[in-house]
Parts: sequence; C-alpha cells; structure tokens
Amino acid sequence: MTRFDETITDRKKFNSSYVILIAGTAALGGFLFGFDTAVINGAVSALYDAFNATSWAIGLSVSTALLGSAVGAFFAGQIADRYGRVKTMIIASILFTISAIGSGIAVGIGDFIFWRVLGGLGVGAASVIAPAYIAEVSPARYRGRLGSLQQLAIVVGIFIALLADYVIAVSAGSAANPWLFNIAAWRWMFWTEIPPAVLYGIGALRIPESPRYLVAQGREDDAASVLAKVEGGDVRAKVREIQQTVLRERKPKFSDLLSRSGGLLPIVWIGMGLSIFQQFVGINVIFYYSSVLWQAVGFTERDSLWITAITGAINILTTLIAIAFVDKFGRKPLLILGSIGMTLTLGTMSYVFSHADIVNGQPTLSGSAGLLALVAANLYVFCFGFSWGPIVWVLLGEMFNNKIRASALAVAAAIQWVANFLVSTTFPPLLSTVGLGTAYGLYATAAAISLFFVAFLVKETKGKELEQM
Repeated sequence: MTRFDETITDRKKFNSSYVILIAGTAALGGFLFGFDTAVINGAVSALYDAFNATSWAIGLSVSTALLGSAVGAFFAGQIADRYGRVKTMIIASILFTISAIGSGIAVGIGDFIFWRVLGGLGVGAASVIAPAYIAEVSPARYRGRLGSLQQLAIVVGIFIALLADYVIAVSAGSAANPWLFNIAAWRWMFWTEIPPAVLYGIGALRIPESPRYLVAQGREDDAASVLAKVEGGDVRAKVREIQQTVLRERKPKFSDLLSRSGGLLPIVWIGMGLSIFQQFVGINVIFYYSSVLWQAVGFTERDSLWITAITGAINILTTLIAIAFVDKFGRKPLLILGSIGMTLTLGTMSYVFSHADIVNGQPTLSGSAGLLALVAANLYVFCFGFSWGPIVWVLLGEMFNNKIRASALAVAAAIQWVANFLVSTTFPPLLSTVGLGTAYGLYATAAAISLFFVAFLVKETKGKELEQM
C-alpha cells in the first residue's frame, strides 16, 4: 500500500475543529487588514499638529496606504501561485510588523506616509490570500460560513483598532497628549498592531499549504493528507478532480484571465464589479473619517470616538448574522437585501445632512435630526455588515475556477483598493464643497445600482464545489 493510499484509508472523517483553526489563522490577515486601515482614525487630528501637516498631506497619509494595498493585492496572486499561500501570509505579516513600528516612530509626514504604504502592501496581500486560502481548504457545505470569517476578522480588527484608539485617547486626555513613557498617545495607537502582526506570522508557519496549490505543484500525497483532514471521504477521487482543474504544466499568469477575443473573462468583470460596488457605497467613509465626521456635526472628540467604536461593534454583530445564514439563504439574496437597506439608509442620511444648519462652514445637527443621522448611519452599517461586507469576500474566494483563482482575486482585490482610494480621497473635498448631503446621495445611488447588478449578473454559488466553478 502506498503512502497515498494509507492517507485515504486512515483519515475518513471531516475534522471541523481543524478546519476552523486553520481558516481562523488565515483570517488573522483579515484582522490586520481591518486594524491597519482603521487605526489611523483616532490619530488623524493629532497628526495635523504633530507634523504641522496640511489637510491634503493628511489625506495622502490615508489614501496612499490604500494605493499600497492595491499594489500588494495585484502582485499577491502571482506570489501565491509561485511560492504558495502560506509564504504569502508570512510576507504580509512582516510588512504589517515593520509598518506598525515605523508609523509609531515617524518624525515627519513624508516617512509616515512611507510606513503607511508599506503596511498597505501587507493589507493588499492579506486581502487576496485569506479568502483564496479559506475557500481552498473549506468543504463546500461550510465554505460560505468559513469564508465569512475573513469579513468577521476585518470588522473585529476595525473594532479593536477603534476601541484601542478610544482607550488610549481617553487615558491620555487626547491623541496628541503624551501617554506611556511620555510618548505621544497617537504613536501608541500604531504600536498596538505589533502583537497581532507577529502572531499572524507565527500562525502561518503552523498551518498546512492549500491542497489546490499542492496539486498544482505535483505534490499529490501532501494534498491528500490535507484533504483527508479538512474534508474526509474519497480523497483520491478529490485529488483527481483537482488535477483536472489546475495548471500543472506551467505557472498561472495574468494572461489566463483573458478571453479568446482578448478582453477579460466575463467572470473577472463581475468580480471587479462586486469589488467596486462594495466600496462605492461609501462604507469606509464611516470607518476612516467617522470621528472627524461626528465632531464636524457637534459631538466632542471623546463622544465621536465612542460612537465610532459602537459602530464597529454593530458591524461585528451583523457579520455574525451573515455567517449564520450565508449557507442557508445563499449569497445572492443577502446581497439584494443589503442593497435595498443601504439605499434607504444612505438616502435618509443624505436627506438629513442636506437640511442641516451650517455653522462656521460646518453642518450642525441638533435634537431629532442628530439622533436620526446616528440611527440611519448604524442601520446602514447593519445592512452592509450582513451583506456586501462578508458576502463579497465569500464570492471572490469561490467564484473563480482553480486555474485563475489567485490571479482573478488579485485583480478584483486591487480594483477594490483603487475604488476605496477614490472614495476615501474624494470624501474630504466633497465635504468641503457640495456637503455631506450630496456625498451620501452619491453613495445611495451606488447602492441602488448595486441592486440591479446583483439581480442580473451575479450567479448563486451556494453548495457548489470549487471544481464546479
């Protein structure tokens, strides 16, 4: 009996705890993705004074990190196909760690932007590799729930970053004040990312490589060993099935994404569309600028940070709802419900801010108007949290076939970061020119269009094997 046959006969049962463990480890990249992009929220006001920076420079410190994420996402697919999913995670861990250290010791806006871009490369890589790896190690019947771990990790990372910002700012009196060892509080905000970044790298060293990648490398015995643990059943047949759907004679290339006519494959366009709409509904305006936003309409710095932390908690709870129902209801119904809810709540926010009083050039809400804006904003996050937040990552991880998954996901994720960059960069000018009402009106329009995009172009993937895609 060969080693391959022994693998098949010795391990028949699906090990759910093992699959959750390795998927959760991969999702740590999502945690750092969320943490790294949100941690700057509480430091924005302090950075103006610390570096004597202009609003454009501060905007660049936020937005250029997103461009770094686009670059990291674009090249992560090639790295993952050439060197493996696990090694890509380790590279991302190193980038996160260096960026966290550097951002906290920055002496000027120039080097601060450099460290943020470096972290952005890690974020981009993590945004590609986590959903791809989780999809490739998950049994079809659990893939939606396990794939949602990516978004759960992202929103937990956002929440923990915002909570850490709040605790540090309150303890110091302000993000600009000195805190432990007489070091400015905002610097500690960035250093809180170091422990999870290191833990991510350690965890990546202890999880198995993706069985789809192993088969593509001709390592069938190793792939069978992993499949026996994560799926059980007739592993030999599963390996043969994977062999028929992966590229073994050469490394995957971006040219594999092209159709015979020379353009991108339709499925790649759909993946890009999902990524664009996920960002064009304006979700990251809430998480990047919310503390500044709520201060602009009359709340104190402390209350604004607390409101932002509560919003992050709501995002976590609604992602748990998505995890509970994604494999029952399917991907498409949840996306449609989310689009409807976001259109209504963003429309409400647009109406409220369009009728706000302008005091010293800033919109000011009082009484019931302020309460309505708060409720609408959090209901909007609720609608995003059970739909477009997690479901897009689930779909991007599973909708592409084995030959193009890493490359197609890299393109879709890169486009997502470019869209994020556009939304995040244009929000401050929109705020100062046409106002919040018009800005939220644009996001509401994108949410309405996303409804038709899903209804007519997105196909249901619930319960399908990756080899059926």
